[in-house]
Amino acid sequence: MALSGHVVGLLKEYMNDLVEQAKQETLAQEQFGFAVMPYRPDQAISDLLALLDDRIESEGMQVGLPEGFLHHMWGLCNDATTQVSDRVWLEGNFGSQVAGKARVRELTYRALIQYMETQDRESDR
Repeated sequence: MALSGHVVGLLKEYMNDLVEQAKQETLAQEQFGFAVMPYRPDQAISDLLALLDDRIESEGMQVGLPEGFLHHMWGLCNDATTQVSDRVWLEGNFGSQVAGKARVRELTYRALIQYMETQDRESDR
């Protein structure tokens, strides 16, 4: 299933919402002196799938998400997890700073979008 530009745009919007949510959580935790907990790409993908499930249930048809979209995303994310995790690990460990939840989500979702674009190009061949 090739995703339309509209659907990819919605995905990017949802992903951005999750990154912003993580930034807010991190700020709140820092203000109260809580330690930053490790966060992995597979958790970011799980959070995205949970958000998609919630959004599809509440507004799926109104925003134009196709039938079977969540199932498609579940399979795509399952196929992409290893490649995305490897890429996030490389990019997240490049500098001396530990990647927090927001950064892991940002890197994960960017890698996931790139994976999806690669899959679309390969299916066009």
